[in-house]
Amino acid sequence: MQFLVHKRRQAPTVIIVALIDVLIVLLIFLMVTTTFNHQSSIPLALPESSRAQKAGANENAPLIISIDAKGILRIGTDARAITLEELKSQLQTEVEKKPDLRVAINADKNSSLGEFVKVWDAAKDAKVKAVNLSAKEPAKP
Repeated sequence: MQFLVHKRRQAPTVIIVALIDVLIVLLIFLMVTTTFNHQSSIPLALPESSRAQKAGANENAPLIISIDAKGILRIGTDARAITLEELKSQLQTEVEKKPDLRVAINADKNSSLGEFVKVWDAAKDAKVKAVNLSAKEPAKP
């Protein structure tokens, strides 16, 4: 009688180096494809709100109008100061290009309410669909 000798198989091994390479490639892919939120370079102290929404990527990003503490208006990421009349004409042209235009107003907490109302009225006169005021979340203790 002949006994069969069974060779023991080695347990399968996981190649860690290959897994790390794949992980690095995925990490690079996510970093490259992530869209970053462009904040204006104008120093604004936004008012705090417990209902403030986190800024994130959005395909239909709003047009940002900034009002600093002195009441100076800026549109988009342009650092050039504009007048209320220039703002009205720019909003008119933007609405003609994009009828579903949305506007976000970044007003400094020390700016006057009157400036905010003037910008709001200019946006409504230009038939802007939605006008929002930006705020930031309060600091956590």
